[in-house]
Amino acid sequence: MAVVRWNPWQDLNALQHQLNQLFEEDMLPATLLDRTLIRVPAAELHETAEAVHLKLEIPGIDAKDIDLQVTEKSVHISGERKSETKTEEKGVVRSEFQYGKFQRVIPLPARIQNTNVKAEYKDGILNLTLPKAETEKNKVVKINVESIG
Repeated sequence: MAVVRWNPWQDLNALQHQLNQLFEEDMLPATLLDRTLIRVPAAELHETAEAVHLKLEIPGIDAKDIDLQVTEKSVHISGERKSETKTEEKGVVRSEFQYGKFQRVIPLPARIQNTNVKAEYKDGILNLTLPKAETEKNKVVKINVESIG
């Protein structure tokens, strides 16, 4: 008879993965997405030798309504998409737009110079250029390779 070692952490990781899949956006019924869940801006991160480039999708919000705070290690963004109130005498209005406050914290892969950040907001896309700190640019790691045999 073979001895099999049981790892409870592996079972917990599998359970966590299943729960995450259950709550994926595509799996939720449309009624839950209407008002109870608020989306966070989608992000795209690209790192070069000189800087970290972060792109955030924030359609339908004025630049003045975006609160952006940058530390050496992360980007904090928050804001509110306000509903447009229209007065109509008759008729039914159905909307799939999501209104309300949002907030997101994005950890950065390298330390940055948060005093030299450049931000551009156009067509609902916020582009951030986050220059790396000098210590991160010149970071070279020497690896010793040993021969075996």
